[in-house]
Order: sequence, then C-alpha cells, then structure tokens
Amino acid sequence: MLRGTVTAFSEDRGLGSITSDEGIEYLFHVIEIADGSRTIEVGRPVCFRPLPKFGALQAGDIVKV
Repeated sequence: MLRGTVTAFSEDRGLGSITSDEGIEYLFHVIEIADGSRTIEVGRPVCFRPLPKFGALQAGDIVKV
C-alpha cells in the first residue's frame, strides 16, 4: 500500500484526488473508501492501493490514517 494525502474531494460528484508521498496524483471515486463512508476530508492522510483503470492512475482500498 502507498501513503498519501487527500488533495481534493467533491461530495456532489463523489470524486477526489490523492497525492502520494512520492508526489504522484491518483484519482478516486467514493466507493473506493474502505470503511464505506461517503465523504473524506481534504488534507486527510490515507493509505491506498494503486489501480490501473481507464488509462489513468487511480486509488483503491483507501484507508483513513
């Protein structure tokens, strides 16, 4: 798993982004938040797995730290 910080999140769209500790940006959908919550705070540290979906870097199995 990688570590990073939530850099953006839209509750209306359920979409957000995470910047890894290495400086790489990953996109995510709210269904990827592991605890089932429907929101996550910007600035929140997280752990996640990179997912190769749709030609873009995406995050999955997001766990709040």
